[in-house]
Amino acid sequence: MVTVLVTGGTGYVGGWAIAGVLERGYDVRTTVRSLGRADAVRAAVGADGRLEFAVADLLRDDGWDAAMEGVDYVLHVASPLGDENAKDADALIVPARDGALRVLRAATRAGVKRVVMTSAANAASPASYAEDGVTDETLWTVDDPKLPAYRRSKTLAEKAVWDFMATYDGPTELTTVLPGAVLGPILSADTVGTTRIVQRMLAGTMPGTPRIGLEVVDVRDLVDLHVRAMLAPEAAGERFLGTGEFVWMREIAAALKDALGAQAAKVPTRELPNFVVRLASLTDPSLRALTISLGRRNRHTTAKAERLLGWKARPAAQTVVECAESLLSHGVAG
Repeated sequence: MVTVLVTGGTGYVGGWAIAGVLERGYDVRTTVRSLGRADAVRAAVGADGRLEFAVADLLRDDGWDAAMEGVDYVLHVASPLGDENAKDADALIVPARDGALRVLRAATRAGVKRVVMTSAANAASPASYAEDGVTDETLWTVDDPKLPAYRRSKTLAEKAVWDFMATYDGPTELTTVLPGAVLGPILSADTVGTTRIVQRMLAGTMPGTPRIGLEVVDVRDLVDLHVRAMLAPEAAGERFLGTGEFVWMREIAAALKDALGAQAAKVPTRELPNFVVRLASLTDPSLRALTISLGRRNRHTTAKAERLLGWKARPAAQTVVECAESLLSHGVAG
């Protein structure tokens, strides 16, 4: 049997990656920082006997060689926890970069066939999000201290692994996947992940919608892209954008209102002027990373993934509505 290692089994994307790989008939090993979460992960993904656990932390070397033993493929979807609003950007950048290299080095020592690493579309974006046009995987984000630490961390972590592979001479291959805004259903109330933006809209904690455009990709489609990139011979040594349909926040709000009726009564419909968001960000750290995206018009193309891997993302409205329905059904919508 083929064994796939999924890093970060307690995470939002990690949980769906486990479920998706098991569904396709492969054995899965997943890394957790503590075995205390193993039962919760099993319950969330509906695992049978083909799921096992390895204790490993992206911040430490211990455990990674054991985690890679007997593994054929690695889906490195985990990312170290960090404060996106920290004044010291290295608090986010260094763990992301070093964690990615830690996984890749262990995989090459074990002779794993291929590592598929999750990066981000903002690692392939122009200096200004306000620029018109469509960009592809050939573009690399230029590192700039003025950029949000999260965006810098994703860019620098991906660059670090490609630099490592440029000096590596062995059988292990590398592929990176660059998703947009990952939404969709949740597997458990304990793992809300990046769906918090929909959660906040349902709860009415946002006074209005900022003028921000998201390239919404369903978490299930993202996992499908990872698996395709894992198996396709032509995916070796390639970057693949995994963004979805570009929608403004106000369009997400409208989709929720239309589909959910009274359950979306608190969803804001008013679009906030940019200056209001910028003023609010002076006192609300959670808004600071958003200001660079106000009025964003740049988009990414997934033509490469569609052409080489046969991948296609579902409509954004379907994803956000099913995300909201899942949050409601799990009792964590507000």
